[in-house]
Amino acid sequence: MNEEFLINFTPQETRVALMQQGAVQELHVERIGGRGIVGNIYLGRVVRVLPGMQSAFIEVGLERTAFLHVADIWNGKNGERHGAGPHPIERLIVAGETLMVQVLKDPIGTKGARLTTQISLAGRLLVYLPQEKHIGISQKIDDGTGTGAGRREQLRERIARLLPADETGGFIVRTMAENASDAELAADIAYLRRLWQEIRHRGASAAAPKSAVGGTAPGAGAGGTAPMFGPGGTAPALLHHDLTLSQRVLRDLAGPETTRIVVDSRENFQELATFASEYMPQLAPLLTHYTGERPLFDLYAAEDEIQKALGRRVDLKSGGYLIIDQTEALTTIDVNTGAFVGARNFDDTIFKTNLEAAQTIARQLRLRNLGGIIIVDFIDMESPDHRSAVLVELDKALARDHTRITVNGFTQLGLVELTRKRTRESLAQILCEPCPTCGGRGIVKTAQTVAYEILRELLREARQFSAREMRVLAAPAVIDLFLDEESQSVAMLSDFISRPISLQAEPSYNHEQYDIVLM
Repeated sequence: MNEEFLINFTPQETRVALMQQGAVQELHVERIGGRGIVGNIYLGRVVRVLPGMQSAFIEVGLERTAFLHVADIWNGKNGERHGAGPHPIERLIVAGETLMVQVLKDPIGTKGARLTTQISLAGRLLVYLPQEKHIGISQKIDDGTGTGAGRREQLRERIARLLPADETGGFIVRTMAENASDAELAADIAYLRRLWQEIRHRGASAAAPKSAVGGTAPGAGAGGTAPMFGPGGTAPALLHHDLTLSQRVLRDLAGPETTRIVVDSRENFQELATFASEYMPQLAPLLTHYTGERPLFDLYAAEDEIQKALGRRVDLKSGGYLIIDQTEALTTIDVNTGAFVGARNFDDTIFKTNLEAAQTIARQLRLRNLGGIIIVDFIDMESPDHRSAVLVELDKALARDHTRITVNGFTQLGLVELTRKRTRESLAQILCEPCPTCGGRGIVKTAQTVAYEILRELLREARQFSAREMRVLAAPAVIDLFLDEESQSVAMLSDFISRPISLQAEPSYNHEQYDIVLM
């Protein structure tokens, strides 16, 4: 399926829309002050080791300390993670120690970034693992005809022939490398080795290592084991940051199906053209500079899709609709028939609505970048064949997603459980914040509820403090209720506490806000 990328630049942020069949399928947003940090490499300092959780908190210079689990500590001696062996974390690292770490997951909500000491550097065709010693092949390189294994072995042999004699690291061959030439693979190898040498040099300069723990000190050769250092150094320090969003589009997202990459900034178009010509020349001809007067995202209706992706309700073409609720722990999606009545019978109406919903759900997961646990409540279907067909349609639609997804099928309650890997915040988390009025509940108290709260608070204040008069400051809707329907309640309370009660509307107050002033 042919695809296009739209890249919109402003001084404050970069936005990317993936277009397929004239519709937006994915949206990516990166702001100058809030760039994602997955892939960044830091020299961090161990703040606290938690034996009970087999984890540690690492200071890397972010707003919150990052999190390192024992399973993500690389063992340079046997080429395995420490989590696979018997070593407890308190025997591997100590508070105050400095070590080189890489970000696995961005900070999400109240959780800090997740780290690993297993360093990996992604190129266009290969992923470099400087602590590894083997060559891995992407599982997707297999045509399903029985010849995939042979093709994988051929690729492994090609990479082994291209490696320099002094190479001690390993590589993973990405899917894009399947049809790459030896010259392209060799260029990727050279680029990744040079990048790793630069990172090791920065690490050596910043850390001033006194002793190596589970590995060698950086700076000796292109390979090496887990770069972990003893006490001392200038941690925290950023040693390497990943590519910008627009550069990652060229490296990770653009592929054989990409027909055009449209950029609306001349300066950034030239920078991307230079980047593409150096690292991925096959994509350079696809870059196009958009010079039209109408904003690029308006021209392709991407702005409208962003607004729709922030709403709870998603309408289906048939007349049905989805309700999507996102929480910190999981996301729920409810399917409803809405105005769709069908043309044959009720079962057929439900089946067609669920089929359309399956396609739309897959697109919404990509569009909103929803991750973690996702529960889908399809409309109940009596026919097992209908259930199977809906699952097949859902799997087919999800297959176009670049992110790893696991579908567990229907539960006993008729719900579909699935998980989608989450490495960065969702679109709503990037663009929105909790409502200051409702605090993220999605609902607000009625004026009557707030009025009764005020009456109880007036009685409480009257018993605790001596005042000549009590004045209520509240939103206009609440004051109007006191002056109309609840005027008798105010008069009765005033008589009971033997103090006058005055009312004052404050247009700047939100619906639930109020103050009681003792005069």
